[in-house]
Amino acid sequence: MKPVIGITPSPSVDVFDHGTFRRYSLSDTYVDAVIAAGGLPLIIPASVRDLDQLLDVLDGIIFSGGSDLDPALFNETPHETTYGIEPERDGFDLAAVREAVARDVPMLGICRGIQSINVALGGTLIQDIPSAIPDALTHSQRKLGKAASETSQTVMIAEGSNLLRQIHGADRIEVNSYHHQSVKTPGEGLEVIGATCDGIVEAMWLPAMRFGLAVQWHPEMLAADFPEHAAIFSALVEAAAKVSSPA
Repeated sequence: MKPVIGITPSPSVDVFDHGTFRRYSLSDTYVDAVIAAGGLPLIIPASVRDLDQLLDVLDGIIFSGGSDLDPALFNETPHETTYGIEPERDGFDLAAVREAVARDVPMLGICRGIQSINVALGGTLIQDIPSAIPDALTHSQRKLGKAASETSQTVMIAEGSNLLRQIHGADRIEVNSYHHQSVKTPGEGLEVIGATCDGIVEAMWLPAMRFGLAVQWHPEMLAADFPEHAAIFSALVEAAAKVSSPA
């Protein structure tokens, strides 16, 4: 049996000729990356209430990208650039992170996902990088004129036997970039293991978990063309396989 990897989607309100509907949406690149790694993807809506039963079904979970978290969750008021706050998703993601950590369910956070994991564990965020750090790099593929499947920045990986080093086997990795927020203060148990040259946190891990990795970039958009990014999903699925078929 393939390990089941849950993926969180984003709530959206979409207008069509036949009406307006609240829906859940997710880029197919997440699904493609999990399938290519040998996992069985399962999209999980934020309306799920029974986390115990859900995590009984899942062997691993991906917290995907999306809009900004509510700054009230880390005791701040919204910056003028804050957008797309979704209380339903915020509540689900943070509760699911805490439960996944408690149960040691392999998890991967991507873009908003690293921020959700950080806030769930008591950390804080830089709400707007250009405002807070004027000399920071441009963390936007669009502004850089880059496609989603292209790399635009270099992340330096911390020394030591951290999870990203174990997966990638190098001291740096070329990434894409789609964020105006980032980790400020790491949450409990989290260690920073990757950053760009401007000091922006790009990767963290939870050493206490069998697999707890969070990255600020979008490896699912790069996985089809870059083996080092596909390897992130392979490592998640491998860890999840040990959950579904314990020794």
